[in-house]
Formats: sequence, structure tokens, C-alpha cells
Amino acid sequence: MAVTVPEGSYAHLSNGMDLHYLEFSPTNVDAPTAVFIHGSGPGASGWSNFKQNTEAFCQAGYRAIIIDIPGYGYTSKPTDAIYSLDFFTQYLDEFMVHKGINRAVLVGNSLGGAIAVGYALEHPDKVSHLILMATGGVEEREVYFATQGIQAMVKYPMGSPEFTKEVLGELLKLLVFDPKHITEQLVNERWKILQMQNPQVLASMQIPNLTDRLPELSVPILGFWGYQDKFCPISGAHTIISQCGDARMNMLSQCGHWVMVEHSAYFNKQCIEFLQDN
Repeated sequence: MAVTVPEGSYAHLSNGMDLHYLEFSPTNVDAPTAVFIHGSGPGASGWSNFKQNTEAFCQAGYRAIIIDIPGYGYTSKPTDAIYSLDFFTQYLDEFMVHKGINRAVLVGNSLGGAIAVGYALEHPDKVSHLILMATGGVEEREVYFATQGIQAMVKYPMGSPEFTKEVLGELLKLLVFDPKHITEQLVNERWKILQMQNPQVLASMQIPNLTDRLPELSVPILGFWGYQDKFCPISGAHTIISQCGDARMNMLSQCGHWVMVEHSAYFNKQCIEFLQDN
């Protein structure tokens, strides 16, 4: 089976960081922008997270940009960096400046959700809306590392002989409620990207618990959380609702960590209605 992980454009940023992105634009040249920020994990990329979502945003009149965050996908993967929240948000801001984006919708899953929240706290004038799916950064690190998904993810070091394509496939099944979504094509795509990764990003990642700062967010927030999420406890949904002044939350049964994959049509519809109404 041919493995297709599309390669788009690169933003050449500071310290030799080449940030890869895919851009999908409607015919409207003045279209508002939505930036999609993916989660962590072996072989993760923006494409594997969001390939089922950009078309709906474009049809609704949004310029949709999927980025590969530092350490993932086709983006640079420095082996001497500390992958802190500040590190990620710095390069997100450099990318926004590079692209001339003054204000955007940020769409973030898991680690990408934490980056979106962190960026909105640092640059509130540059974010119009937040769309968060099982966002990270709302629990202590120990809580995440106690989950079934994270324990499975760190069981075998990346690059070790034990981390086979079959192991990757079983790990990906933990991301969803229904394993039918973990196709051979998806496993092959993630395996291809995994060959480019190095362990530094997971070994040095530092994402703080942002719960105490959530009341500072003033932008409208739309959240999604699967009841069967094995990576980010569903208690995070209650945290978002209780701490943010303008938030609504979709909590779904028969759904894992990837609502935008498992329930893509529902996710797309809710997102577009939310943006049109706010």
C-alpha cells in the first residue's frame, strides 16, 4: 500500500526551525484563518489528526492551516531543545507572524489544545476562538502518566527493536473507541513519520497545569471530550466548563481521544455552527 503523507510548505523560523504546514484556502481572499494544532505521540502529525476536517472549514469560508508542531511530522526536530509550552508557543507565534496572521481560530487536540490555551493566554489579541478536543494542560503530569494510554505510549522507547509497526497499531487503537478508525493506511502513515522522530520531544516535554489561569481566557471556547478517552481524563471537561467564562462542552459516549476522527461529521458541524454564532 502506497503511503501518502502530503508535504506542503515550510516556514523558516528562528534557530533553524523549519515548520511544516498544509494550507487549504477558500475562494474568499479575506477569509478568516483557523490553525489546527495536533497532539503528541509516536508518528503524530497534523495530517493524521485533521485530514477529515479542513474541507468543512473551507466550505464555511475559513482558510484552514494544519501545522506540524516542532518535533513532529515534517517539522524540524532539534535534539538539544527542551520541549516546553513556551517553546511550542514561541514557534506558533513566529509562524503566525511569518504568515501575516493577525488573529485566528485555534483548533487543538491534546497537546495541541494545551498549546492553543497557552498561546491564547500569552496573546489574547491574536486568538478569536478556541476549539479544544481532550485538551492537555489541565491536570498535573502525574495524572496523565497514570492513564492507560500514556503508560502504553512510554512502554517502549522510540527506535527500540520492541517498538514495531504492530505495537504502533495497537497503541493507536487506544486513541479511539471503535478500532475500525485505525486503518492500515493510518498505521502506515504514522509509521512513516515515526521514522523521522527522535525521543527528545517526549523525554523533555514540559507542559504545566494551566487550570489556575483558565479564568483569564475571554474568547469563546468550544470543547469536545470522549467518555472513553484513555489519554486525557474526562474530568478535564469539567475543569474547562467550571473555570472558563465563555465555554461550552460536547461530551460524547462511544468516543475516545480523537473526536475529530471518530465523529468527524458531528465535530465539523458543531465547529462551524459555533464559529458562525460567535
